[in-house]
Amino acid sequence: MLNVIQYIILIPVLSGLMLFLLPERISLIKKIIALVTVLAALYFSLLIFLADENLFRVNDLFGSKSFTLLGANLMTDAGRYVVFQIDSLSKLISICIGFFGLVLLCYSIGYNKTGSHHYYSYFLITLGSSFGAVLADNLLVFVTCWGLLGITLYKLIPGDGEESSAAAKKTLILIGASDGIMILGIAIIWMITGTLNISSISLTTTGALSVTAFLALITGSFTKAGAFPFHTWVPDFAGNAPASSSAFLPASLDKLLGIYFLARITTEMFTLTDAMRLILLSLGAITIIAAVMMALMQHDFKRLLGYHAVSQVGYMIVGFGLGTFIGVAAGLFHMLNNALYKSGLFLAAGNVEIRTGKKGIDELGGLSRSMPLTFVASLIFSLSISGIPPFNGFASKWMIYQGIIDFGSGTGAANKLWIVWLAFAVLGSALTLASFVKFMGGIFMGRQKPELMHVKEVPALMWAPPMILALVCTAFGVFATGYIVPRLFMPVSGNFQFTGFWNSAYVSALVLVSFFLGMIFYLISSIKEYRTEDSFIGGEVLREQTGYPATEFYKGIRDFRPISWLYDRAEAQWFDIYHLFRRMTLWGSGVLSAAHNGVLPVYMIWIFSGLIIMVLILL
Repeated sequence: MLNVIQYIILIPVLSGLMLFLLPERISLIKKIIALVTVLAALYFSLLIFLADENLFRVNDLFGSKSFTLLGANLMTDAGRYVVFQIDSLSKLISICIGFFGLVLLCYSIGYNKTGSHHYYSYFLITLGSSFGAVLADNLLVFVTCWGLLGITLYKLIPGDGEESSAAAKKTLILIGASDGIMILGIAIIWMITGTLNISSISLTTTGALSVTAFLALITGSFTKAGAFPFHTWVPDFAGNAPASSSAFLPASLDKLLGIYFLARITTEMFTLTDAMRLILLSLGAITIIAAVMMALMQHDFKRLLGYHAVSQVGYMIVGFGLGTFIGVAAGLFHMLNNALYKSGLFLAAGNVEIRTGKKGIDELGGLSRSMPLTFVASLIFSLSISGIPPFNGFASKWMIYQGIIDFGSGTGAANKLWIVWLAFAVLGSALTLASFVKFMGGIFMGRQKPELMHVKEVPALMWAPPMILALVCTAFGVFATGYIVPRLFMPVSGNFQFTGFWNSAYVSALVLVSFFLGMIFYLISSIKEYRTEDSFIGGEVLREQTGYPATEFYKGIRDFRPISWLYDRAEAQWFDIYHLFRRMTLWGSGVLSAAHNGVLPVYMIWIFSGLIIMVLILL
């Protein structure tokens, strides 16, 4: 099995490096190599999923062989650090990475706007590094693979314009800074425990050092997943990167890895106190509401999806903040569900953008007839993310609601605020539905603009991946309680009983019966026989000039005075941690620049002041 672990990491990385050497004019060969590599990775991930749980050390591969350098046995030392772990969580995430890698690569082959000249190289390196991060038991190996993902994330945004270059730089700085903070946390863990193996770490968040380490690791997890307050790179990335890159990283792999690490931190490495749970639940609730409120105001549909990618992370954080079996299972289930429908939404958005050349919701409309397959897939994704039964988003959100209610029976401060967490979660779902009414109505409903009459459906390689993801969203919703949760998530979280009476297959059957009854009632009644007349507006005929004003319905929220103040501050980037630190840095550099005015007495004052401070410190 150690060989399989090495293959699943090294083959994609080495293949990606090899593709750098091939010229772009043989792009077909590069695509074939990438496809074969991803198929091999999916096969290896399936072997890992079916394997027994165990720890594997790299020196096991060489048996009793010894490699000595400067008196040190390299194999023994390598066995201390290069350690991999196969358990229920790593198996789950690995098979998900393999699945999304294949689906998104197939889409990328048909999508002719990948942006980077070395897109497939970075794609494969990202895939291999993701497997390495998930399977690594040692934190040094983990952070090495994790750090590579920050570089590939940066390279998958094409720097072909000022906005895209700024988004790429912002992404790299935020991810890099959070990785640096995470390394500090790893150093503290080494100092406290003397080990860097995840399976051997068990700390309580009671002392100052352990709390610092916990918060440092949480910072890395939150930034990768795109949670408040480290979330602002996600909408910028989504708005400027190609759809294939957005679906691959912020929507799927980054969410899987960020939440995977959050699961490791909160369920294995640390035992959380009530205060830490209160912090997690608060940040989760804020992430849900703040991001969905920003999504409501977006006219660029790719940025709208970017903010929803942030908002959905809040539900996962709430699940892990609860710390119960059902909470952990719900967080993992919602993590996978979000990767499914959010990737699909980005792919559908890419289809619309590639066919129309537009990203503004108010520039579109009436595409359901021109792009029926993209429309159907988008509808399923929109219903899923909004928590409408019988789709998968409803199943995981319902589990989160149940977990919050059960959590309320506890005695801690976080437990007593259960009604607050529940209210934020339900409100977030309602606002999500409202924003996707805007998304679907503005893009696919209403009148089709004359300039969009030529639009037609995308090729099969571009509509098939969203349709596959839509079918999986449906299947995960229908079979949630009977198969999906018990087989995939209970092995990770532990067994639990669903509160009350809820069976996803039964609910799905009721929805299906209601739909067919409605169709029968429609067909046998006279509802279909209706008359249409133009509106009388002073004798003017404006029917053909009017459209569906999807973006206008939400101006009332923007203009509501208590909320408008927050929107104004958000537009001024008050809540963007990147721009806050950027302004502080520029202010500090401005102060130092002003001190260097070229006057000799001023420099002498600085020198003597520094000497005096050093003497005082030494004394």
